[in-house]
Amino acid sequence: MENKAPREADHPEEVLDLVNENDEVIGSTTRKDIYAQGLRNYRVIHAFIINDEGKLWIPRRVGSKKLYPNGLDYSIAGHVESGETYTEGLIKEAKEEVGLDLTKTPYKEIGRFSPHMHAVHCFQHVYEISSNEVPDYSHDDFSGFEWLPPKEIIDRYNEGEVGKEDIPEVIRLCYLS
Repeated sequence: MENKAPREADHPEEVLDLVNENDEVIGSTTRKDIYAQGLRNYRVIHAFIINDEGKLWIPRRVGSKKLYPNGLDYSIAGHVESGETYTEGLIKEAKEEVGLDLTKTPYKEIGRFSPHMHAVHCFQHVYEISSNEVPDYSHDDFSGFEWLPPKEIIDRYNEGEVGKEDIPEVIRLCYLS
């Protein structure tokens, strides 16, 4: 039997909404085109799992990731797909990446950031989930994790640690301001 590689048509390209400076939808295009054009007017969600000691659950991305291989990541992160709300995106990504059912697990929004008003790469809503448990994370996405105080994460970036680019700024805005 012949082993065929999956065709691109088998995996439809992710379509994301484009927004104006007020975070209002003005169109949509593929994630691939957004990155190719260097656009910043799309939406993402980020979430931190925080324990009773105030430490954040920070996973390390697998080495096969295109962006930031082996780098630090948010506890949960993802694009808000076209037609989806930020909350819907959060609920979807929490289930996919860390096995959390946010229809049954409390969470709260802790920040809304814009590339027009903050030093971040796109529009984003940031959430927090309180838990002392290590989530049932996706080993396809993450190779490991650490519980880290917010300031230590920023210190690691300052010392050359690799990870998603907005993490230090988002942590400053949410936890150290």
